[in-house]
Amino acid sequence: MPTATPTPTTIDLVYFNAGGGHRASALALQSALERHHRGWRVRLVNLFEVLDPQDRFRKMTGSAPEDWYNKRLARGWTIGMAQELKILQGLIRLGHTTLMKPLQQHWLRNEPDVVVSLVPNFNRAMFESLASTLPGVPYATVLTDLADIPPHFWIERGQPQHFICGSARAVAQALELGHAPERVHATSGMIIRPEFYETPALDRALEMRRLGLDPSRPTALVLFGGHGSKAMLGIARRLGASTQLILVCGHNKKLAAQLRSLPAGAPRLVVGFASDIPRYMRLADFFIGKPGPGSISEAVQQGLPVIVVDNAWTMPQERYNAQWIMEHQLGIVHRSFRTIDRAVDELLARLDGLRARVRAMDNRALFEIPDILDGIVAAARHPDAAETSGQRQRHRERGTLAWP
Repeated sequence: MPTATPTPTTIDLVYFNAGGGHRASALALQSALERHHRGWRVRLVNLFEVLDPQDRFRKMTGSAPEDWYNKRLARGWTIGMAQELKILQGLIRLGHTTLMKPLQQHWLRNEPDVVVSLVPNFNRAMFESLASTLPGVPYATVLTDLADIPPHFWIERGQPQHFICGSARAVAQALELGHAPERVHATSGMIIRPEFYETPALDRALEMRRLGLDPSRPTALVLFGGHGSKAMLGIARRLGASTQLILVCGHNKKLAAQLRSLPAGAPRLVVGFASDIPRYMRLADFFIGKPGPGSISEAVQQGLPVIVVDNAWTMPQERYNAQWIMEHQLGIVHRSFRTIDRAVDELLARLDGLRARVRAMDNRALFEIPDILDGIVAAARHPDAAETSGQRQRHRERGTLAWP
């Protein structure tokens, strides 16, 4: 008799577009899962399209739900977000029953074998809707922040789901909330795109001259996400006479035009939206930006010490990141970009030591998570026989499993 072809495992990666990092993480994880040829069918699921399939919010307001958030980031209107987060979480909990229905319909219609969330705030509704419609289907939350903001941001108390954590702090938070150790999985960092692990040949001096830069001068890459930030104007003014800058503005064309019009004593390159950020990072000596988990992880992966600020305008989910930078001695943290010139002087005086600390970091999260998900699926199908991800981690530490 012919051998039956095994049904592929279907994995849903749930994301939304607020801030860009959630979608970028989902795309990176999708790429990693497909590269591993595990016979898995990977689907990207935009949460807001599930909750509002008729696009009523956009039709009523003229913009998508995440547009408001992204515009605030671009304009630097981030003060007070901690209080607003509490209001948002309260509204989500008040609307819990309403949220459940479209989610339940989605799971029943699409029947995933495992659901992976890369979004905060909505995990209670997503987990409970999945458990009530497809009992036994495992649910995992991948934190795309280095730490949680209790309560109800990433880690919910009392739900038997899995948590994939990129820092010791996040692991400890999950355990403190009573989650079983076998459901709390540690990785060595944040998810970053596969191209940040690639090292294509690059004649740095030649490329810098082609772009109008001086390869003999220390160079800062200034990056504030896909929509830029008006803080970049102040940085360019304060460093324009002394420091060579590569300023990446993303989709913010107005900001790029303003930066190009500023006088500069040192060479300066202003870049609009760019998909080849790793290439620009390879031209730089250090990074200046907000303490976003993705951008600082990308910079560290490329060997760049970082300069960030931590103050009232720092978003609540990014405040631990500044502490993480200081704990690991990966860069300089100031209270304001008004002192960016002093921060640059301090970094350059410590550049060799900071570079050594940065290069000692070994973030393999993108390649670790597929193994973790393998273990979660195996445990759900064969709970008595499956090797736990904790056992797999111990085997790695003993050298009995090879990295991808």
